[in-house]
Amino acid sequence: MPDLLDNGEANPKDIFSVSRLNFEARALLELSFPRIWIEGEISNLAKPKSGHLYFSLKDAKSQVRCTMFRSQNLKLGFAPKNGQQVLINATVGLYEVRGEFQLNVLKMQEYGAGLLQHKFDELKSKLQKQGWFADELKKPLPAIPETIGVISSGFGAAIHDILTTLRLRFPSIPVIIYPTAVQGMESAQEITSAIKIANQRAECDVLIVGRGGGSLEDLWAFNELQVATAIYESELPIVSAVGHESDITIADLVADKRAATPTAAAQLLSPDQTIYFSSIKKLNRQLLLQTKQLLQLKNTKLEHLKGKLRSPLLVLSQFAQRTDELEARLNTNIKHRLKFLFTNLAGLGIRLKLNHPARQLEQNQKRLAFLHSRLHKNFKQTLKYIDLRLQALDKNLNAVNPLNVLARGYAIVKNQDGTIIKSSAAVRKNTKINVRLHDGELEAKVIKNLIPRQPIK
Repeated sequence: MPDLLDNGEANPKDIFSVSRLNFEARALLELSFPRIWIEGEISNLAKPKSGHLYFSLKDAKSQVRCTMFRSQNLKLGFAPKNGQQVLINATVGLYEVRGEFQLNVLKMQEYGAGLLQHKFDELKSKLQKQGWFADELKKPLPAIPETIGVISSGFGAAIHDILTTLRLRFPSIPVIIYPTAVQGMESAQEITSAIKIANQRAECDVLIVGRGGGSLEDLWAFNELQVATAIYESELPIVSAVGHESDITIADLVADKRAATPTAAAQLLSPDQTIYFSSIKKLNRQLLLQTKQLLQLKNTKLEHLKGKLRSPLLVLSQFAQRTDELEARLNTNIKHRLKFLFTNLAGLGIRLKLNHPARQLEQNQKRLAFLHSRLHKNFKQTLKYIDLRLQALDKNLNAVNPLNVLARGYAIVKNQDGTIIKSSAAVRKNTKINVRLHDGELEAKVIKNLIPRQPIK
C-alpha cells in the first residue's frame, strides 16, 4: 500500500506508472526464474516477414505466449507448426508494451509425438527412395495357408481377435504363435528376432505381425528400422496388422500386405468356410446332375448301337467269301508275274550270250591286229618321208655352207678378239691376226700395211 498523506490521499512519490510497473515486473520475473525447459504444444503460430516466431505454448489447462527471435530460429533443424509437441529452453519475461507475460525462447526441440512423427517421416522417405515399398517386391499371399504364424503379444487383444476370427472362418488352419513384446524398449528387438526365427524354422507359409491400437509412442516398435529390415528380408510373406485403420506404420508400408486391424488380417488370410461348404454342396449337386445326364446319354447310345449290331456268323461268312476272292486274285497275279519274269529272264540270257566276255575278247583281238598293221604301215611311210625331207635340207645347207667357199681358196681374217677384219685400214703394223682356212686356222702378224689399190674411176 502507498503511503497516505494527512488528508488521506496517496503520496505521489509512491504511485507507479504503468510503464514502471511493467518494467519492475519484468525485472522481477527475469531475476526470479533462471533459463528453464518447458514442454507443450504449439498453437497460434505466426511467422512475420521479420523472421521472428510468435506462438502460444499450451497444455491441457493453460497456455503462455512465446517469442523466438530470428537469430535463434535459424538454428532450428525443423519447421515448427501448430499442434506440434515441442520442448523449449526459455527465459521468463514480460512484454512491457502490452504488459503480457511471455517466454523468450532460446532453443526448441521436437518432443513426444512430434519428434516421433519427424523420425517416422525421415525413415519413410529414406526407405521409399530405396524402393522398399515397391509393389513389384510384394510377395503373393497363399490362397489357403497351410499354417499361419502370428507375431504379437501372447496375452493381448490382438492375438485374441486373430484366433477368434480364424476359429469362426476356417478352424482347420493351424496357427503358430511367436509371443513377443509389442511395446517398450526391447519390443523392436523381440519382433525382429521372432521374424528371423519364423523364417529359419519354416513351419508356416505366411506371417501376421501386429498388435492392437495405441498412441504413436505405443506403436513405435513397428516404426523401427530393424523391424522394417526383418520384414523386407523375410522369405515368408508378411501381413502387417498394427493398431487401428487410421494407424500407418513403417511395418505396414514394407510388408507384403497391410491389414487395417488384426481381425482384418485374419479375415484376409482365412477363407470363409461357409462359402466353401456352399460351393461344395453346389458342385456336388452339379456333379450328380451331370453324372445322371451322362448315364442317360450313354444308355441311349448303347441302345442305338444294339440296333446296329449285326450277327457274328453273318460277318464271318462275309469275311470268308472275301478271303476266297482275294486268294483267287492272288493266285492269278502270281501266275502272271511268274510268266513275265520267265520271259524277261530268257531275253536277258540272249543278251548275255551276245555280250559274253569271250566273244568280246575275240572281237577286240581282231581289232588290235588290224590297228597294229595300220600302225606299222604308217610308221614306215613316215620314216621314208622324213628321210627324203632330211636329204633335201642337207643339200640346201651345203649350198650355203661358208666352208665350201673357203675350199675354193678364200679365207676369213679376224682380230684377236674374234671380230672379222673387213678393211686393211683397220689393221696396224705388228698386229696379230687369225686366218681361217678351209682345213684349219693360222695365226699371223702384219708386217706391212700396203696401200690399197685405188679403184679405176
